[in-house]
Amino acid sequence: MALQCGIVGLPNVGKSTLFNCLSNAKAQAANFPFCTIEPNVGVITVPDERLNELAELVQPDRIVPTTIEIVDIAGLVKGASKGEGLGNQFLGNIRNVDAIIHVVRCFDDPNVIHVDGSVDPVRDKEIIDTELQLKDLDTVEKRQAKIEKQAKSGDSNAKKELDLLLRLRETLEQGVNARVVEPQNEDERKLLKEFQLLTTKPVLYVCNVDEAGLSGGNNHTQRFAEAVAGENAETLIVCAAVEADIMELESYEDRMAFLADYGLTQSGVARLIKASYKLLNLITYFTAGVQEVRAWTITLNTKAPQAAAVIHTDFEKGFIRAEVIHYADYIQYKSEAACRDNGKLNVEGKEYVVQDGDVMHFRFNV
Repeated sequence: MALQCGIVGLPNVGKSTLFNCLSNAKAQAANFPFCTIEPNVGVITVPDERLNELAELVQPDRIVPTTIEIVDIAGLVKGASKGEGLGNQFLGNIRNVDAIIHVVRCFDDPNVIHVDGSVDPVRDKEIIDTELQLKDLDTVEKRQAKIEKQAKSGDSNAKKELDLLLRLRETLEQGVNARVVEPQNEDERKLLKEFQLLTTKPVLYVCNVDEAGLSGGNNHTQRFAEAVAGENAETLIVCAAVEADIMELESYEDRMAFLADYGLTQSGVARLIKASYKLLNLITYFTAGVQEVRAWTITLNTKAPQAAAVIHTDFEKGFIRAEVIHYADYIQYKSEAACRDNGKLNVEGKEYVVQDGDVMHFRFNV
């Protein structure tokens, strides 16, 4: 699935350094604004311990993890909604992603230039929020002007759309992101998706700290946490500089020893990838056989035929049934045959909603 998270932030907050740690694609990381001019796209492997545990039991010829795409988007400045700096390009690129990873700088370093002259992550977040809100407000106002005539003529669908637009406009004019506007029915849900507003996208905040702030944060992260407490968003603390050092280590053992020195059990990159995957409302199911053990990405609440289509469209067209083993049962009984013998292999039909971690085998006929 070509679902994307876009990394955004003001210039020089560490987002390109973080992107370099996430991907083999090498965005330029330099100490000046706008060093990333074209969006860089990296295909990121999603770490999943369950895949390795299944592989240990099955001993396949190969192991295939699932992936997501991360886009490093050019830095934003005040006035982007009016085309300042790389604003038009930035806003165009962010419109195309499914979710936002918003990096804010939470460290003091006189050697790293800040575009606004001082470190204030709350202010930085508000700058980007304001620019996105202004662009969304422009989109809503243009749509409103178009739909009002139809609503006045008695078009019931237009009246419903106008009601949603007015709620969105009021929210944005108050300086609040449009994601707080809850759709009241399925029609509004579809309209919100159609509008493609920037501030309706799910967001993950990443506080980029120095080494001293890695274990428990600092004054900057505390202020930032208070500022976003009312939002439906997750916040991670990461030190991009430390992540860059980890990436220079070749062996897994060396990396784990390095993390242990900081009292950590997994890298910030691993936590960020997992959080991004969750942010996109994704889950994983597995196929397990001697040829390969593989992770497959689907959205939450996907039914069995549509999950099968991720492997091949013919699987959905000719779907007969799915044979399902829950991950915990597979680990407990250690093989498909043992799960079958112990009544832990379930035969499911077209209405089965796939669960995260299901080990599946599809029967189909085309």
